[in-house]
Amino acid sequence: MGRQRPGTPTLEEVAARAGVGRGTVSRVINNAVGVRDSTRRAVQQAIAELGYVPNLAARSLAGHRADAIALVMTEPDWRLFGEPFFTEVVHAVGDALTDTPVQLLLTLVRTDTERRRFVEYARGGRVDGVLLMSVHAEDPLPDMLAKAGLPTVMLGRRSGDEGVTYVDADNAGGARGAVTHLLNGGRSTIGAISGPLDMYVAQCRLRGYREALELAGVEVRSSLVAECADFTEESGLRAATGLIARHPELDAVFAASDTMAAGALHALRAAGRRVPQDVAVIGFDDFQPARPTDPPLTTVRQPLEEIGRTMVRLLLEEMEASPEDSPVAWRHVILRTELVLRDSA
Repeated sequence: MGRQRPGTPTLEEVAARAGVGRGTVSRVINNAVGVRDSTRRAVQQAIAELGYVPNLAARSLAGHRADAIALVMTEPDWRLFGEPFFTEVVHAVGDALTDTPVQLLLTLVRTDTERRRFVEYARGGRVDGVLLMSVHAEDPLPDMLAKAGLPTVMLGRRSGDEGVTYVDADNAGGARGAVTHLLNGGRSTIGAISGPLDMYVAQCRLRGYREALELAGVEVRSSLVAECADFTEESGLRAATGLIARHPELDAVFAASDTMAAGALHALRAAGRRVPQDVAVIGFDDFQPARPTDPPLTTVRQPLEEIGRTMVRLLLEEMEASPEDSPVAWRHVILRTELVLRDSA
């Protein structure tokens, strides 16, 4: 490969001089958010020292900016928009975009026709990037967006070998810690209320439950696991009612969401069981409930504000990268969870 002509420094040379990647140089040139002041100064100094001139004409020809991103929910039931999880996601992403000029569009994509329609809409320049949430295992939408060249970040993932950029919580670790807490408290017959197992998040939380039991030498019994079609309170109530019927000796419940845990509390109260004296209950999420639980719920907190900020940061970085900055790998970020002790366990 021949040398560049003297006097025509490249973006790569600026990156090398500043000690950063090419994408960071592009973000500084484009005045993107999410770049440290010290890094921005180093890049600006390298640009000045080398006399680098960005190819603004090429950037303008690449297409106009919509200054909008889409937050897409892929659940088939529109009523789930009212669940605390989705409300919290919208708030977290919206807060992360507060200091940017980017508008947030919310949309529901449920069928093959809606998937094709949305991809064409997005490819038409109406949005600059896409955030996906509640994606099930066989959903092709993330791959359709990637093939169309649209910057995309998922909340969660479809499988353990996800090929699209995502941000997730440590679901298995959080569940493992919750069930270990129940075991350490002397509970021995611990039921699990799982979400739909075609979602990787539900698989991970159930795996954490099983791992905790196995590590403690406790038998994992399938009759103590109740799979639900969704993460709602109604599903939790039905699942807990079944667990009580199958196992009258039940002394603890781990539910894969706070809303399902709230349903379990109703079922236990209806069955005359005291919480936590007779049956301890732990949920997962730590979102602001529609109404307080009685007793206050011990739960696994996933850092949704940080998840929202990280999703937005990764998406903006992909959106601001110039065409010459094609990524060499998808980015996968897993954030820590925390067990929050209250009165139910």
